[in-house]
Amino acid sequence: STEVLLQRYPDAQVTALDSDPDMIDKARERKRLCIPRVRMVIGDIAGWSAPEPQDLILANASLQWVPDHASLYPHLVRQLSEGASLAVQTPDNLDEPAHRQLREIASQGPWATKFADFQLPPRHNAAFYYDLLSPLCARVDVWRTTYHHPLMGGAEAVVEWFKGSALRPYLAKLDEREQADFLQMYLQAMQRDYPPASDGKVLLPFPRLFVVATR
Repeated sequence: STEVLLQRYPDAQVTALDSDPDMIDKARERKRLCIPRVRMVIGDIAGWSAPEPQDLILANASLQWVPDHASLYPHLVRQLSEGASLAVQTPDNLDEPAHRQLREIASQGPWATKFADFQLPPRHNAAFYYDLLSPLCARVDVWRTTYHHPLMGGAEAVVEWFKGSALRPYLAKLDEREQADFLQMYLQAMQRDYPPASDGKVLLPFPRLFVVATR
């Protein structure tokens, strides 16, 4: 998404912020991002303050990991200059089988005690963000789109898809043997819930919520 941003605004000075040093390191390895006008910073977006009013704040598939959106989104809007926009995309798929099965396997498996107090940051609907941001902004656009991703490789491809996102906080609580067992149970569930299409690919529905708030 940073590369797309640079293509859209080729003369902009861009700051890339992430709380995970590994993500910053991976970004630095990408040659197209290693240019002077991209400043990479390790930090927590919830406490981030811009040195000057910003023209655009873009958060793509990241803020779902950050709690307290009721405070976070207004905080980000306050970093904008007049007429500038906060543009956010977050997955809106907690009711999809891929997520329901994660919760079920975690709560019913032999590792259930490890997940007794486990909670992900809450997700909110479109009305929540519209009501939150309308008093602070000149315009708020909110919409939901479901993408259907054709994945080659059957249910294994679905598991691989979520290893980099939804599976991470679950696997982090397990030891190596438990992780292998968890993934095997998850694979079996994905085989039931995501049968192959006529061409052998799995069609993975993925709803996403978009918010563009212009100050």
